[in-house]
Amino acid sequence: MHAEQIISTHPQVQGNVNHALAQCIEECFDCAQSCASCADACLGEQMVRNLTQCIRLNLDCADICVAAGFIATRRTGSNEALIRTALEGCAMACKICGDECDRHAQHHEHCRICAESCRRCEEACRDALPTIGAKH
Repeated sequence: MHAEQIISTHPQVQGNVNHALAQCIEECFDCAQSCASCADACLGEQMVRNLTQCIRLNLDCADICVAAGFIATRRTGSNEALIRTALEGCAMACKICGDECDRHAQHHEHCRICAESCRRCEEACRDALPTIGAKH
């Protein structure tokens, strides 16, 4: 995993990586890409009007996933309250976006794939939350 590998080299981490948080970071960036791609695919669909809410939620989810991933990546100093808030917000956005994509998954494969990515990211954020502040 790239996030774990690079974070382990940080001088303040000294190889002591929070594995759940590293997995969460990976899922955040993966989900952001899936959501951006799904939004773009929705824009290309014939019935784009029926997908406006899906597009909106895809873009919101992508934005918060990127922000949460970057905030969680930083190891210099400490901002555990913000990391927690970012991961909680990311989990919420993933839940909402995943639910919306599920509504369209039967007709649009990109929505099915995106919903799965949202579910993985939501789970990874929830798994990482109790590890914030714990010694690894």
